[in-house]
Amino acid sequence: MVDFLTGKKHIHFIGIGGSGMYPLAQILHSQGYYLTGSDNNETATLDAVRKMGIPVYFGQRAENIEGADLIVHTAAIMEDNPELIAARNSGVLTVERSELLGLVTSWYSKAFCVSGTHGKTTTTSMLTHILLAAGIDLSAVIGGKLKAIGGSGRAGRSEYMVCEACEFVDTFLKLFPNISIVLNIDRDHLDYFKTMENLKLSFSKFCKKTTDIVIANGSDANTMEAVSASGTAARVITFGKTPDCDFYPENIDHKADFLTEFDLMRHGELLTHIAIHVPGLHNVYNAVAACAAAYSAGIPVEALREGLDKFGGAMRRFERLAEIDGVTVVDDYAHHPAEIAATLKTAKEMSFRRVWAVHQPFTYSRTAMLLDEFVRALSIADRVVLTEIMGSREKNTYNIYSKDLAAKIDGCVWFTGMEEVAQYVAANVQPGDMVITLGCGDIYKAADRIIEILKEKETH
Repeated sequence: MVDFLTGKKHIHFIGIGGSGMYPLAQILHSQGYYLTGSDNNETATLDAVRKMGIPVYFGQRAENIEGADLIVHTAAIMEDNPELIAARNSGVLTVERSELLGLVTSWYSKAFCVSGTHGKTTTTSMLTHILLAAGIDLSAVIGGKLKAIGGSGRAGRSEYMVCEACEFVDTFLKLFPNISIVLNIDRDHLDYFKTMENLKLSFSKFCKKTTDIVIANGSDANTMEAVSASGTAARVITFGKTPDCDFYPENIDHKADFLTEFDLMRHGELLTHIAIHVPGLHNVYNAVAACAAAYSAGIPVEALREGLDKFGGAMRRFERLAEIDGVTVVDDYAHHPAEIAATLKTAKEMSFRRVWAVHQPFTYSRTAMLLDEFVRALSIADRVVLTEIMGSREKNTYNIYSKDLAAKIDGCVWFTGMEEVAQYVAANVQPGDMVITLGCGDIYKAADRIIEILKEKETH
């Protein structure tokens, strides 16, 4: 590919505090580039950027780009953003974040790229833990915050890199994976892909771009179809639920609410015993995928066990936030029906009196296209509370509202604002209940507010 960083010295990031931008800023800063950035929201990530010595402008204005010879922006930046308009009018090369991430992955000879509709952040985080346990000074680009690296990214000096490979608008086709993982392929982003066949075709192209090893979910028909059709020259290794896969779990034991143990099997023989401190069968398979990738790339067995034993989950992935007066509050990023179902089934198998699902639907297209699947998934919970749909990048051309979803779920209530949601939940929960906020928008704010209200009640 064309190395558009050649000859560049000053790189400006529009939206530098974003979880996807921060790791790239870390890596480029470590390579000696002079960086500046801007953002509209004060966050802990922005503080971390400033501590690296990178000047950050608060608020996005045309003059912020002065002196830059490359400008990077996130896909979330709106077309009418004054800084983006100025960048495009300046004649200075302006690229979207995924273009830069693609170039960066080409620098590493051991680039692990983790793809799939569900489980990318957790599996990438698990893989990061394993490589750290092996003593590898890796670089990482993760879609969520991981305590072990103090955020969503890490700049290392080895040949190893781990990153998420997101299929949305074919972003992952810009990457250069040496080792890729395909966790699963499910109906999502159909506003872009239109059909499952198109979606599987994109995953096939991703596998074909992989140079060394494809770690594929042998228990997922869509994944195996995509891999088989790819014609990849890479070695294909499978993980999954059963012994017909190269790697699989046996003797799964849910020892406690947040501890699961299993035997990691390879070709019918015990490789090692694994303990993970995150609940759910889906996380067992995420762990098997991470182990399969690491072991196949030459990482010793001891690091698999040690790395996962220290893994307590990524932030916003079944993250236990608080227990107040017998009420447990958990926050989870799940926003697709399959993810919500997996999370709620896990919760229902735990020792709680009732499980509350507090969900913020994300995008009108997904809500409209998968409405019945959302109904089935959310109905697993004992009580369901909805916020209004977060449209994000979309306009509501689908004429879909949360009330339409609520009407199909027994006993479901919905509110327009986070405060109303929090007040309702806090007023109606009882000791022994678990409350799970679900969604990839800002539903975590409701979790924070529920905790505040419950603490206030506890002190009175």
